[in-house]
Amino acid sequence: MKALRITVFGRVQGVFFRASTKAVADQIGVKGFVKNLKDGSVLIEAEGEDIFMQDFLDWCKYGPDDARVDDAIVEEIEVQNHQNFNILKK
Repeated sequence: MKALRITVFGRVQGVFFRASTKAVADQIGVKGFVKNLKDGSVLIEAEGEDIFMQDFLDWCKYGPDDARVDDAIVEEIEVQNHQNFNILKK
């Protein structure tokens, strides 16, 4: 089990980044949350089996079609045992 905090920068708000992230996470069994930050970036905390986390991370570095990801800062964090993947409003 691996847990990551991913902060994504670029044109990542107003392009369905959060909803798309949740859809991908739900599809591959990743748990955690995604939320917009005040600086225009998106914060993701995600955890799952190592093999799925690499696929999830690769997707986060690209994002949905209308997004433009300029950078993604990735940190390994402690597993929080999330029960599902949520979109947080603030």
